[in-house]
Amino acid sequence: MRIKGVLVAFAAMIAMSSAAMPASQQSVSMTVGNVTSQPIGHYDFCQRHTDECGPVRNVGPVDMNAAAWALINQVNLRVNKTIRPATDMEVYGQEEYWEYPKTAGDCEDFALLKRRLLMQSGISASNLLMTVVRKPDGEGHAVLTLRTKQGDYILDNLEDEIKLWSKTPYSYLKRQASFNTGRWVTIENGNDVLVGAVK
Repeated sequence: MRIKGVLVAFAAMIAMSSAAMPASQQSVSMTVGNVTSQPIGHYDFCQRHTDECGPVRNVGPVDMNAAAWALINQVNLRVNKTIRPATDMEVYGQEEYWEYPKTAGDCEDFALLKRRLLMQSGISASNLLMTVVRKPDGEGHAVLTLRTKQGDYILDNLEDEIKLWSKTPYSYLKRQASFNTGRWVTIENGNDVLVGAVK
């Protein structure tokens, strides 16, 4: 009877761990190219937050475990549920204004807040990269890329589930450089993703 109870508890622990971690998938990472133009909204953000835009130590992709995935999911859901979607014009009275949201914001504001909270939790800035994509309808969008040894994962305000970047419906354009958070680099294999993406 006692052994049965231990087995039930162990099974519950396995279930909790698997829920916290994404399903095993092919480890695919973005191929980045040369330094490219910085989005104007991010440039202005860097002028206001100079301490957050500059050279960083590239520690290499983080090796994730169940506890780390649980933290990532918690932060992603918390921001998605507590911040109200709104345009820059509605919140700030101007276009392309990147900022940490207080109660409302658009896609890049969601991503910036997730990035800050995860950095405060100990994840390196070199593994939390603002990323610009194009949605299937052609509209621009911003997400947060989490670089891991298991692949590059996307935290998105339009989707609560954290997915491998190649499993999203986006075409990837550019992202922050892992060596300097004030620089941006092209994503060389970003256009291949849209063709093979599954929802």
